[in-house]
Amino acid sequence: MTPDLAPERHVYGNPDAPVTILEFGDLECPYCRAAAPVLREVVDTSDGLARLVWRHFPLFEVHPYALTAALASEAAASVGRFWDLQRVLLEHQDRLAEPDLRRYARDLGIDPAIVAGEAAQAFAPAVESDYLAAVEQGVRGTPTILVDGVVQPGRARVETLRAAVEAAARRRGVTA
Repeated sequence: MTPDLAPERHVYGNPDAPVTILEFGDLECPYCRAAAPVLREVVDTSDGLARLVWRHFPLFEVHPYALTAALASEAAASVGRFWDLQRVLLEHQDRLAEPDLRRYARDLGIDPAIVAGEAAQAFAPAVESDYLAAVEQGVRGTPTILVDGVVQPGRARVETLRAAVEAAARRRGVTA
């Protein structure tokens, strides 16, 4: 699987880091919720070696609020708050209806009018682009995590991902 890393709208960590961890995720997926702190820890402890790129893959057939949550996070991104709202949405996967999205936005200082309803539909092309790229690349579930294009099977674990980042850096001739 060779990931199309563009567009890199949502980058956590050093945008110029030599190694990219790419996650295709669903904001209503409990496995994505479990992976989030692991991925942040790997990036935070990589000494600038790795960055995390998030791409949406809402499993709307099994997660009824995944698409509206993705749209809300894109709206938050438009005001520089993607990662803040993403964290809240992952923490509150049992409450992702439009009134909840508006409340979370208000709590974060984001205009609640942009994260739900008709206004949020303006962000549908970005979510659709991520989704179609995932389908084209054979993504079937979430989270799908790749380290420099190599799929990382199984549950996200700090040790495994850290080793994958270090191996990718060595392949690139970069040392920590």
